[in-house]
Amino acid sequence: QVQLVESGGGLVQAGGSLRLSCAASGRTFSNYGMGWFRQAPGKEREFVGRISSGGGATDYADSVKGRFTISRDNVKNTVYLQMSSLKPEDTAVYYCAAYRFVPGSDLSRSAAYDSWGQGTQVTVAS
Repeated sequence: QVQLVESGGGLVQAGGSLRLSCAASGRTFSNYGMGWFRQAPGKEREFVGRISSGGGATDYADSVKGRFTISRDNVKNTVYLQMSSLKPEDTAVYYCAAYRFVPGSDLSRSAAYDSWGQGTQVTVAS
């Protein structure tokens, strides 16, 4: 497994931007696709988006499409979540997670991911 540590969370006003980082260690980072999930109080963890191991493919939840961008730097062993036009409903704990590609797996589901970070809180004030 790969060890993951998120950072960059905080308090931001609605309409603002924030960039989360997720630093990986322990395994060859470039062998893993990476995903971002979030969990708001009283709600289930939900898929935000993912990026393939080489960075050439991304997918996003409809709720964040056009506002959030995932990127990665395989030299720095880091994946990023750039969030713009933030809304109060984006308030949640954000988690990064790593997956090894398996044909047919649903990458919007938590079960597809092997390793998880501890999460970072994002709060969007109205």
